Amino acid sequence: MEVKIGVADSPREVLVVSDQTPDEVEKLVRDALNGANDGILSLVDEKGRKVIVQASKISYVDIGPATAGRVGFAAI
Repeated sequence: MEVKIGVADSPREVLVVSDQTPDEVEKLVRDALNGANDGILSLVDEKGRKVIVQASKISYVDIGPATAGRVGFAAI
């Protein structure tokens, strides 16, 4: 699953591909925005790396399926 996080004062978004379900990620985001975990959103990507974002800096969170790379030609 792919999670895009918009961060205030940053022109780029944070992209995390995670094995967590959309409901699990949504709960983590809601908890962080409500002040749990000292207002820190912490996600683990599919390679085991941890991404930590201060909740007060989150502009938006887009939760969706991972997009697989497309190879080849498409019929027009």
